[in-house]
Amino acid sequence: MKKLCLILSGLVLACMGLSSCYNDTDDSREHILKIYNWADYIGEGVLDDFCKYYKEHTGKDIRIVYQTFDINEIMLTKIERGHEDFDVVCPSEYIIERMLRKKLLLPIDTLFLNSPNYMHNVAPYIRQQIDRLTVPGDKPASRYAVCYMWGTAGLLYNKQYLREEDLKSWGCLWDKRYAGKILMKDSYRDSYGTAMLYACRRQLAEHKATVPDLMNDYSPAAMDTVEKYLKLLKPNVAGWEADFGKEMMTKGKAWINMTWSGDAQWAIEEAAEVGVELGYTVPEEGSNVWYDGWVIPKYARNREAASYFINFLCRPDIALRNMEATGYVSSIASKDILDASIDETAAYVDACYFFGPEASHARLLNTKYPDLSVIERCAMIRDFGDKTVNVLEIWSRVKGDNLNGGIVILILGVVGGLSAFQIRRRYILHQRKNMQNRRHRSRKRAAHA
Repeated sequence: MKKLCLILSGLVLACMGLSSCYNDTDDSREHILKIYNWADYIGEGVLDDFCKYYKEHTGKDIRIVYQTFDINEIMLTKIERGHEDFDVVCPSEYIIERMLRKKLLLPIDTLFLNSPNYMHNVAPYIRQQIDRLTVPGDKPASRYAVCYMWGTAGLLYNKQYLREEDLKSWGCLWDKRYAGKILMKDSYRDSYGTAMLYACRRQLAEHKATVPDLMNDYSPAAMDTVEKYLKLLKPNVAGWEADFGKEMMTKGKAWINMTWSGDAQWAIEEAAEVGVELGYTVPEEGSNVWYDGWVIPKYARNREAASYFINFLCRPDIALRNMEATGYVSSIASKDILDASIDETAAYVDACYFFGPEASHARLLNTKYPDLSVIERCAMIRDFGDKTVNVLEIWSRVKGDNLNGGIVILILGVVGGLSAFQIRRRYILHQRKNMQNRRHRSRKRAAHA
């Protein structure tokens, strides 16, 4: 009941939040850029430097209104239902796909006064992946979205207790020897793909199935398989984490963490400072390659500044600053980025798919630039579409939440009912007040007659 009340309160607050909007009577929107981004996802001073860049190339002053979110769906709800006038936002690939289908995005300008088009620095590989999101009959998706950061999902592990060979397969997560020492990212999408790839490992090995087909299979049979395997996994899991996994791995409280490559790199660096050696690998069955990208929503009111901002972030020096600040990997594939990413302590990888032939034998961290052989067995998880509710119900049952789809619908119904009641109540009070005013005016007129 406590959880139910908290969720109900959250929904009410979310509904209240939908009615709020930016209102500034002092500044014209021509001089304001509203940015909606993930927390801790941009370099220090980058926003101030953009204002100078924009002034230099357009002659216009710009003031930034910067807000952050931590869930893709909250961002989408504010735009789709609340019609929030954010000028530029940074959703993940599946939300970009959903926004394209719902006609919620505007094309990004590519012609700039006195400024080069830095978007050409985006790796062709990345642009091709973004174009997979294209809606049939529409412009290529890369006209609406420019990738910002990207990475893989894999296994972070403590080298004191495990070797990379021990994590050759996703099956290590189901191994009872590691029970209580495993952390899973609290991500229904990544967990779904992981379970499906492991369950169908034989078909993959015999080339009877492909990674993209399996991770994006939402048939009833596939969903039953995923739920079965995730429930078998649950006894081994010490926690479903959103952010505490990095700390637990650094302190040696967990040995294995299914996580994202950027978080893994952060944890590896932090652990090294206290003498703990962590590693990262992507199992042989394959995994998810994810992408976050900048887009201009339908209700944006400063498309020009938004396009300039996206272009500015594609400048190699700015991309490097953002990489250093966030720990994640930019989509920019210039020689400056390659030179700065060389690490003589790292193993050789083939990153020709990203940087071109000169990176076919380069010392790069595998958390940042996976070897070509890894990329070839990974794929992008697409939008679940109308199957999202079914997948969330599976996730709820696996984690042991008491909420299911029916209760969620009930909660939404209660919130809707309360909202309707309040609207009707205010309408009746308004009508009564009007009636009283009319009666009062009638009595006054009768008294003066």
